[in-house]
Amino acid sequence: MKVYLVGGAVRDELLGLPVRERDWVVVGARPEELTAAGYKPVGKDFPVFLHPQTGEEYALARTERKTGPGYRGFDTRFSPDVTLEEDLERRDLTINAIAKDPDSGALIDPFGGRRDIASRVLRHVSAAFVEDPVRVLRTARFASRFASLGFGIAPETIALMREIAARGELDALVPERVWQETQRALEQDAPWVFFEVLRETHALRIIFPEIDALFGVPQPEKWHPEIDSGVHTMMVVQQAARLSRDPVVRFAALVHDLGKGTTPPDEWPRHIAHEHRSAKLIESLCTRLRIPNTYRDVAVQVGRHHLLAHKALELRPSTLLELLEHLDAFRRPERFEQYVLACEADARGRKGLEAREYPQSEYLRRVREAAASVRLSAEERAGMDGLQIAERVRKERIARLSSLAVGPASAGL
Repeated sequence: MKVYLVGGAVRDELLGLPVRERDWVVVGARPEELTAAGYKPVGKDFPVFLHPQTGEEYALARTERKTGPGYRGFDTRFSPDVTLEEDLERRDLTINAIAKDPDSGALIDPFGGRRDIASRVLRHVSAAFVEDPVRVLRTARFASRFASLGFGIAPETIALMREIAARGELDALVPERVWQETQRALEQDAPWVFFEVLRETHALRIIFPEIDALFGVPQPEKWHPEIDSGVHTMMVVQQAARLSRDPVVRFAALVHDLGKGTTPPDEWPRHIAHEHRSAKLIESLCTRLRIPNTYRDVAVQVGRHHLLAHKALELRPSTLLELLEHLDAFRRPERFEQYVLACEADARGRKGLEAREYPQSEYLRRVREAAASVRLSAEERAGMDGLQIAERVRKERIARLSSLAVGPASAGL
């Protein structure tokens, strides 16, 4: 029995990045041998064991073969006869197919992973890459993760990703896995790259047709120098990534304008009431991919109300209070902050306007703080029922907002 460090830990060490998780492959062993040594079995589809002291994962070396027409799963074979090279060959990208001997420190790199790390290339290990459509999502995610290091995808790998899309394999992806990879991509330094890669490989129109529909749809050049709605969306995600590491904010930025993709062409470049269509499309998208409510709720509010944020400096106190109530800003200040950040990203996600002032953000925060500070004492509440108390608080809040000083409006939103 021989144990090797594999995958991400080896890759990240070679890139000089922090190693967060360490995975191991065990060659020449049977499940009962690891169990006898105190390892805890946890794998469902193939034998994976947790180390009794470290809790790190140890998987028996295995091979995989696609079974049946279309994407129906894999026939996994594991035995003491499976070699390390065979195990590495089943992996997706060469940079993930490097092993390290913990005793000697020697690297086992049969597919040129170190070369591709040096060249900053994401390249498939073998032609078997096309057997798993999840690899389209994973490759796009790695492109978003390592974009800041200068990584790009090899042309031949792009070709295989397009082949997967053309063959209809992406239709078989389960919603949970699509969202899992998307959420991970949203957490990376360059989340927009994930969606750009999906579009380049013709996968975006299959997995996220609502986002793909935005490309080629024009907007008024006066407010959107970039013109294209899809380009604007990618720029908004870039700005959201600059403003916040919160994937909820980034997701809201991604989908805030979905309604523009359904505007009749004879109405272009205007998009009347697109915010209401956006909210409905966001709800539909979140239902289809089973996206958590924490993402859905913020995204729907941003889609429906982002224009109000842009006009915040011009709104009447009563309208501002209605906005706060729609956002549930008093009970959920964190959701309100996510809304504000996503709206600021929208304002800045325009060609040549990335550094523009957006006083609406601080003004909206002041508005919420002022309205939330209204409290009725016990004496003031005496003799009033719940509805009367709520109406009195509302009047006091409007009065408080009326006293706020408003700075100059930001034009062009």
